[in-house]
Amino acid sequence: MKFMIVCSTILLMAIWTALGAPQGPRDEPIAIVSQDTNIEPDGSYQYSYETANGIKGQETGTLKRATSPDATDVIIAQGSVTYTSPEGQVITLNYSADDENGFVPQGDHLPTSPPIPPAIEKALQYIASQAKTRK
Repeated sequence: MKFMIVCSTILLMAIWTALGAPQGPRDEPIAIVSQDTNIEPDGSYQYSYETANGIKGQETGTLKRATSPDATDVIIAQGSVTYTSPEGQVITLNYSADDENGFVPQGDHLPTSPPIPPAIEKALQYIASQAKTRK
């Protein structure tokens, strides 16, 4: 009985491994059409690249020096990446990243929050007006 359980377990593991492996043809590596990188001694940098399948990216960064002894230097970065989705839509993502706002992505493909319902907006305005009168 134990032998049957062990054999069944091994057979199921083999099937599971085979089904979990990537299926279909293996893709060839995508060629890099252009690539440029520049790193300066002051900590600033820029890079850009483009691949044969139309993916493009670029970023620039500058070093922001600490203004106090208990702070550290940070990199301020801005960049973008563009690619074509599986549905054929050209996707462009612009972004910035710094120590004050963090990573801030922007793009037409990103979801946005729905508008605030009028009743909630009115309540928020009332609360704000009450807070001003209490000061």
